[in-house]
Amino acid sequence: MASLNSQPSKKAMKTPGGSSGGSQGKGNSGQTVKFARRTSSGRYVSLSREDLDMSGEFSGDYMNYTVHIPPTPDNQPMDTSVATKAEEQYVSNSLFTGGFNSVTRAHLMDKVIDSEVTHPQMAGAKGSACAMKNCDGKVMKDERGNDITPCACRFKICRDCFMDAQKDSGLCPGCKEPYKVGDFDDDYSNGALSLPGPDGKENRNMSMMKRNQNGDFDHNKWLFETKGTYGYGNAYWPPPDDVGNNDGAQGTSMVDPADKPWRPLSRVIPIPNAIISPYRLLIVVRGVVLAFFLTWRVRHPNNDAIWLWLMSVICELWFAFSWILDQVPKLCPINRSCDLNILREKFDMPSPSNPTGRSDLPGVDVFVSTADPEKEPPVVTANTILSILAVDYPVDKIACYISDDGGALLNFEAMAEAASFADLWVPFCRKHDIEPRNPDSYFSKKGDPTKGKTRSDFVKDRRRVKREYDEFKVRVNGLGDSIRRRSEAFNAREEMKMYKHMRESGADPLEPIKVQKATWMADGTHWPGTWAVPAKEHSKGDHAGILQVMLKPPSPDPLMGSSDDMLMDFSDTDIRLPMFVYMSREKRPGYDHNKKAGAMNALVRAAAVLSNGPFMLNLDCDHYINNCRVIREGMCFMMDRGGENICYIQFPQRFEGIDPSDRYANRNTVFFDSNMRALDGVQGPVYVGTGCMFRRFALYGFDPPNPDRVIHNNSGGDQTVQPLKATDFDPDLDVNLLPKRFGNSTVLAESIPVAEFQARPIADHPAVKYGRPPGVLRMPKEPLDATTVAEAVSVISCWYEDKTEWGDRVGWIYGSVTEDVVTGYRMHNRGWRSVYCITSRDAFLGSAPINLTDRLHQVLRWATGSVEIFFSRNNAILASRKLKVLQRLAYLNVGIYPFTSFFLIMYCFLPALSLFSGQFIVQNVNVTFLSYLLVITICLISLAVLEVKWSGVALEEWWRNEQFWLISGTSAHFAAVIQGLLKVIAGIEISFTLTAKAAADDEEDEFAELYLVKWTSLMIPPIVIAMVNIIAIVVAFCRTIYSTVPSWSKFIGGAFFSFWVLAHLYPFAKGLMGRRRKTPTIVFVWSGLIAITLSLLWVAINPNTGPAPNVAGGGGGGFQFP
Repeated sequence: MASLNSQPSKKAMKTPGGSSGGSQGKGNSGQTVKFARRTSSGRYVSLSREDLDMSGEFSGDYMNYTVHIPPTPDNQPMDTSVATKAEEQYVSNSLFTGGFNSVTRAHLMDKVIDSEVTHPQMAGAKGSACAMKNCDGKVMKDERGNDITPCACRFKICRDCFMDAQKDSGLCPGCKEPYKVGDFDDDYSNGALSLPGPDGKENRNMSMMKRNQNGDFDHNKWLFETKGTYGYGNAYWPPPDDVGNNDGAQGTSMVDPADKPWRPLSRVIPIPNAIISPYRLLIVVRGVVLAFFLTWRVRHPNNDAIWLWLMSVICELWFAFSWILDQVPKLCPINRSCDLNILREKFDMPSPSNPTGRSDLPGVDVFVSTADPEKEPPVVTANTILSILAVDYPVDKIACYISDDGGALLNFEAMAEAASFADLWVPFCRKHDIEPRNPDSYFSKKGDPTKGKTRSDFVKDRRRVKREYDEFKVRVNGLGDSIRRRSEAFNAREEMKMYKHMRESGADPLEPIKVQKATWMADGTHWPGTWAVPAKEHSKGDHAGILQVMLKPPSPDPLMGSSDDMLMDFSDTDIRLPMFVYMSREKRPGYDHNKKAGAMNALVRAAAVLSNGPFMLNLDCDHYINNCRVIREGMCFMMDRGGENICYIQFPQRFEGIDPSDRYANRNTVFFDSNMRALDGVQGPVYVGTGCMFRRFALYGFDPPNPDRVIHNNSGGDQTVQPLKATDFDPDLDVNLLPKRFGNSTVLAESIPVAEFQARPIADHPAVKYGRPPGVLRMPKEPLDATTVAEAVSVISCWYEDKTEWGDRVGWIYGSVTEDVVTGYRMHNRGWRSVYCITSRDAFLGSAPINLTDRLHQVLRWATGSVEIFFSRNNAILASRKLKVLQRLAYLNVGIYPFTSFFLIMYCFLPALSLFSGQFIVQNVNVTFLSYLLVITICLISLAVLEVKWSGVALEEWWRNEQFWLISGTSAHFAAVIQGLLKVIAGIEISFTLTAKAAADDEEDEFAELYLVKWTSLMIPPIVIAMVNIIAIVVAFCRTIYSTVPSWSKFIGGAFFSFWVLAHLYPFAKGLMGRRRKTPTIVFVWSGLIAITLSLLWVAINPNTGPAPNVAGGGGGGFQFP
């Protein structure tokens, strides 16, 4: 285990303009050397080299000494190309662990998984052996996986030996000659231009290299050699002839985007007036009619059954209030569209200022969270990761992170297998434009796979990839057994060693051998996370923080494959893979880890240290990217005029594997296509937990930008926007109190203004008052070093959030089961707005529980979170003035809708009570009552038809939503209110179970789970309601028939409402019946009870065969109810 206490950092200070890396960053800050030490309090201390030998006490926990060494001719840096690649290879092959009161260590892993790893970006990739004596290290590799030999003698040497040789003598161990700067200079042919000196002559005999380690022109070195000036506004552009010599005479066709007419990236499409105007009018009409109807109901009580009348009026008043909260926010629905071609022209196309066509798009960090490999199968998570790695976005601008909150080795090795398979899958998707890029969904979809494919080798490539994917699935599904067998073998070896030691030491051979049943990694070492047999510091709630860079950051320029060393011909395909990081935050007993919200905040901090993407996309492990251009579509809104005020972009959730009839409204289309689209016209949709792209700066708890605070620099007649400091966005934020809000990581604090600046749209229009200059994001990022990864391990420690504002103001908000809604509410309450992006091809696809019991428990969790919101300070009643009125009503409805269950259950019993008692909710069913009822019903139907028109929801889906609203309202919502009240009154904490994800379908029946009956107490209220209404109809019908003066009007009125209740409960009844022709036993028990009850009622109704007494208005046979 290698300690990181003395690892030097080559990471330069990040520039405010966002060029956090590359030659520009190094030129500004010089050569920076940092060393780190862990103190007793668990913090990292940055020290100078001299302080490493000091053992005295320090005055403070946090000290920082930085040495700046300018790169002058007398003080040349060491061979940065080799050193940087060596450090990057060391980081990508190391498993970093650490936590509270422990040293962060890097465990160098020569083997991550049992299968062979070939991609050079991946941890554990095979390489040549080091030629140094008694060294088993691997030779350093370049981007293509070729061996790096830093000396002309081609002596093969590993990273550690190379660093030792440079530090000791600077001589090559092979030829005994000094290492020379510039000996290792990759021959990049990326069209970089040679810039002339101040005298106009091109100087090719300079002592310093003109390219940095990424193969790009080093502006600062050119400035030093030529004493020239170079920057925005005076960039040198050679004549067309020179350009033609370098990149094929493309200079004449290049046009700067600034010279083209400005066009917006997105636009709002209003709903046609022929639909929206009648819709709004009907809302007003129904509201007025409801007011008159309720007034009439209050003024005309039923004196014969005042209790029945009072119950019905109370319920109807609440339903009217609930309808207003739900319907009024739908007054302003809109549609949106974006133009990906304009986005590509602005950010990705070659131009005079960007001859190589490097992308100017901001970076995006993609977060995937998982917790339990038993309920969330690793193969499902792996497919989601593969869809992310293959997304259509600049490769060097994407970073994928997975949070394994269970710390399971099964998930770790499954992710390593996914990274290994991505070496083949991702180039295949790029070469043949595959859609969807989830391999399981792609290979299982029906239809002709060759449709739309033009390349002749597609069938051969597809067949090869399909075969490799089948083997991949077998390996991933067999990882559990593989890890178990491996661990048993290693544990048996340890027992034999212990037994041998006992024999040699003369101990009692009969004494039992005590060896911990550890879980072992593929390289023969203990897994630092959760073990199959839990032990101290190796259980789900007690393990160290783990971080592994599965795929190191790619090079900034395309890397084309070849047909020689690959399974397929990728000679014209970019084979780079995005950065991929596995993370499991530290967990210790006695700490509140805050479930999923805590895991997401740990991801935010780790990503800020490693990649600092200004935007973040979070996905559940079972929600894969179905549209590979979805991130680009989101960027059309973020990078457009006014995009700086958008806090997040919510995409609709779409599901696969749902039964065709959608019995339990699993698709939620009314909510996603109607409610969310309507909120998009107000202040934006609510955040629903997955499929959402965030602005990192908004998630940090800052207010939207104010253009009046922008600092403009008018020097030289060129107006540029300057980056702001954190205090410029929040005047109440003292720079000395940054650790109080964000924790004590200076790297994290310094990344905040960088992320804010990089997230701004390009200032290419006078109306864009809060933009950034074009081109600042084309600079390559700096490679990772060990100190940076160690800092990322530090920020995922369990102690890091102590006495900070994480979870209270910053990041995902704690204290609620539905942390997603609260997090979005906090942003809207600060004045941000959000956007709802519906793509032509569904952006994401996920799984949903189709079983009745699982569906009810899912709704129970959501409703419980809403009750928590209602009883917290996140109640919309307490919102600020920055929250718009209609948005406030929508959030108020989020917290109130579970309480409708009380009134709904009462109202569902009213028809039965009416039938039993022979009374009705009104004194007489007269023309006035029927007229009001008719008008309200017509308005309801008309509103439903118009809503279907502008939202695109099918009428059947709308009816399914109405049915499940009553089913969930009488079951899960009622239980959620009870749980919420118990938490508020008695302090009983609410726990929920993770929704299980299906890994494979039943071979016999794709929807076998739909018919599975699993008993739960949530089923009791709907069953009681259905049985009582059925019995009431039978009793009332029999009584009316045998009555001397039958009151058919009251019977029809009560029976009509009973049938209305039973019609809504029909899907629930089908769920209780289970699979067709496989009726569960309990149904027969219920049937017998109902039959017995009906028989007894029949005897009570008609006890004799004689004539019935003449009782006016009474029931037949002397039947009476108290």
